[in-house]
Amino acid sequence: MLKSNIGELIKQSKYKREFIMNELNVSANTLSNWCTGKSMPSLYKAFKLAEILGCMVDDLYEK
Repeated sequence: MLKSNIGELIKQSKYKREFIMNELNVSANTLSNWCTGKSMPSLYKAFKLAEILGCMVDDLYEK
């Protein structure tokens, strides 16, 4: 099972959650679920999120 690093990466970034939600066109609930690992973004959204955060898609999760 993969553990989400998304919440921590967002905290370390210069972006606020609202900006990321708008860029990805997702709700606060969806982003929160990604951060807690309750759900995962689609492959497209994961690549877009990694691009925004300046990281690799692999960095969004740890094994």
